[in-house]
Amino acid sequence: MQSRRIFAALLCLSSALTASRAWSQALPRSTPEEQGVSSGALLGFVQDAGQKLDALHSFILVRHGHVVAEGWWSPYGAAEPHSLYSLSKSFTSTAVGLAISEGKLSISDPVLKFFPDETPADPGKNLSSMRVRDLLRMATGQRDDDLRTFPFASDKNLVRAFLELPVPDKPGTHFVYNTAATYMLSAIVQKVTGQTVLEYLRTRFFEPLGIAQPTWDASAQGINFGGFGLSLRTEDIAKFGQLYLQKGSWAGKQLIPAAWVEAATSLQIANGSDPDSDWDQGYCYQFWRCTHGFYRADGAFGQYCVVMPEYDAVIAITSATRDLPSVLKLVWSDVLPAFKDASLPADTDSDRKLTEKLASLTLVAQTGQPGSPMGDKVTGRRYVFPANKAKIESMEFSLGSGSPNVDIKERVAGVDQDIQCGPGIWVKGDIPGDAGGPVPIAACGAWTSDDTFTFKLCRYRTPFMTTYDLRFSGDTLILETEDNVGLEGTPRVRLVGTAQN
Repeated sequence: MQSRRIFAALLCLSSALTASRAWSQALPRSTPEEQGVSSGALLGFVQDAGQKLDALHSFILVRHGHVVAEGWWSPYGAAEPHSLYSLSKSFTSTAVGLAISEGKLSISDPVLKFFPDETPADPGKNLSSMRVRDLLRMATGQRDDDLRTFPFASDKNLVRAFLELPVPDKPGTHFVYNTAATYMLSAIVQKVTGQTVLEYLRTRFFEPLGIAQPTWDASAQGINFGGFGLSLRTEDIAKFGQLYLQKGSWAGKQLIPAAWVEAATSLQIANGSDPDSDWDQGYCYQFWRCTHGFYRADGAFGQYCVVMPEYDAVIAITSATRDLPSVLKLVWSDVLPAFKDASLPADTDSDRKLTEKLASLTLVAQTGQPGSPMGDKVTGRRYVFPANKAKIESMEFSLGSGSPNVDIKERVAGVDQDIQCGPGIWVKGDIPGDAGGPVPIAACGAWTSDDTFTFKLCRYRTPFMTTYDLRFSGDTLILETEDNVGLEGTPRVRLVGTAQN
């Protein structure tokens, strides 16, 4: 037993040392002016981000290999990973490129070659002709209507589910956005390497870049989803972009073949004709082309890694917005003019203002009154709700004892959650997650009228924030909730609960 404890302690120490070494490999820092960037212009970008978007969670700007500005809107923070959504696709593309360089597959290989046990009895001409390259550039010959309901969350064999989809068009002829195709790339990498994409990239990519403890969600078959599910810190995203900017070279070593970087970020298939749209500039191998001749990795709700070769710059952004173009447009309008061809004279005043602004960033907390006479009347009362799609069973509101915080006890799908809401400030805690582990949260709340307490619940390792309105009337609690963003929209939920005490 003692030897087991010692072994466990050594494992924990090893993990901690690995994480420490990774953070010691941080990108070098510099003042903006030293790298030819205007502090004043960057200050304008940060101010506009707060006033015009109110959606950014973080950003890191890298110029000439140096971080010149970085900020996190509290409760988000530098040490916290963030869900990348489809930005994950570009990492899967990287794994494919590495596997190709090691001779494990070719972009010309037929997809069916890798999955003889899952191939339909009569695959048809189009499916039989589908190749790895078609998966990479999302030109599989499948159609959007058939892809929308792909059963990622089910226990089904997802490779077989993909191969059973109709392929009405000849592969390679046109672009249709296809996250299931990226899953197939992940499955192919796992098939030819014997490792998940996460495991395969760990020693070849993540560790050399000093990216500590990446996580990647997987299907019921143990295959990383590929097209989503990766969580990394903002600086990790910036390192990824910097590696691609450097044509795959890092600290004197060629981590990714330069030829793959060139191919993966070049136009591979047309996807629109609007010259002003950043979604119509063409698709690469799991990267997007941008206006201005840039390219990017791109995820839902505004997760971006934009590489700007002309300016030798990279910007990494995490956010939660329904208006994806607005984030890029702000970068084009505010950041691009900040770049100069040579170092600039020191601008102490602007640099100080920028530093102070970046250090004080926070998401807008819930505004209102810190208290209401209604609070004393309803504190400790438990309200029960009828069966509902949100699976909210009950809620109890309590004023903090000796603390200005409000305690919300909520029971959802048979699981108790305890949420501490700060008065106009974010209070961190955690709630149980779907997989059983804790989900980090932060909450803040205030009385928005005499009978209504409103609080915001932020899951600060994801883009998601939920606003709750609790309106008390006699023995009734009217609860309304709304999410900031969502893959299936953000419908407002209204429930009516009845006091049980």
